[in-house]
Amino acid sequence: MEPYLSFVTLGVADLGVSRTFYGEVLGLEPMHDEEAIVMYRLNGVVLSLFPQHALMKDAQVKDDARGPRTTLAQCLRSEKEVDAFFAHLKKHKVTITKMPEKVFWGGYSGYFADPDGHLWEIAYNPALRMDEAGNVLGMAG
Repeated sequence: MEPYLSFVTLGVADLGVSRTFYGEVLGLEPMHDEEAIVMYRLNGVVLSLFPQHALMKDAQVKDDARGPRTTLAQCLRSEKEVDAFFAHLKKHKVTITKMPEKVFWGGYSGYFADPDGHLWEIAYNPALRMDEAGNVLGMAG
């Protein structure tokens, strides 16, 4: 695994309330804002807000209001890279909660859990602009 982080996603109870807090209270400007998710660029790492129930459904884990409400994400440069990374995880008997697949937002992603149950999403997002080091520069277009 290359040593970089692309996203920290917070599972939130009310996206509207969180959008207002991060925008009006903390003064963050969204790089991407739609009905289902809000993203803020923070020095090359993206902070995203995603409804808790949708995050748990996407990761295919039980939404019991306990456990992980945060995911760490690394964006790779292609679906092929994502698949290769998951092959590596399988080889090491890592808990995979969701094998990579095409997803509703137009990309390709899967999830795994670390030994403490922290969720990682490994994704290819064709809408992101990234530099050679994997830093997120913004949205394409």
